[in-house]
Amino acid sequence: MVALVEHCVYCFDVLRRHFDPQQEAEPEFKNGSQAYPLFVTWKVQPAHPTPDDEELRLRGCIGNFNAMPLQSGLEEYALTSALRDRRFAPITSKEVPWLTCAVSLLTDFTLGSDYLDWEIGKHGIWIEFRNEHGKRKTATYLPEIAAEQGWSKVETIDSLLRKGGYRGHITETLRASIKLTRYQSSKCALSYDDYLAYCESRDTRPHITRIATCV
Repeated sequence: MVALVEHCVYCFDVLRRHFDPQQEAEPEFKNGSQAYPLFVTWKVQPAHPTPDDEELRLRGCIGNFNAMPLQSGLEEYALTSALRDRRFAPITSKEVPWLTCAVSLLTDFTLGSDYLDWEIGKHGIWIEFRNEHGKRKTATYLPEIAAEQGWSKVETIDSLLRKGGYRGHITETLRASIKLTRYQSSKCALSYDDYLAYCESRDTRPHITRIATCV
């Protein structure tokens, strides 16, 4: 399965319906019987950017490694990542025009032989480890994260340990104890401006049920 523009459009529709219940949200993609692990990511461009604000800022990224039907999975995680990512305040309606949505469908899960058994830019990684109190913890980064940040494999692993809540000194022994699963993803991203253009095109197709009123 390939991530499609229509998947991102549906996430925008769902988010807009959250702020305006009169909006409709019906997918234009085939849901079928297949299910996929998936993530929805929201990023924002500052309304009045400065030269230091060229990069989009993360506003939420949450998904599920359990396979989910596309429609219900995207509907759930479009809102969960926008409103319930504990790292950020919930996205507000005023931010919507500045958002970019990305949908990642995860595939090809393989257990790594050690914590270095993956490729930067190709694989996402999911790690399991024990924290300093012996409690099992997990954390993941999607395939693009390490490359975007310019991290080495070790830097990526150490960042993941911190993301997963490890607060002690990171040693090679700790890294070697990690259980790592690598995976790949198909990703599609869509800005709000492109979403509006899609809506305008959609509204001129009389044979397609109108999904949202785009202004």
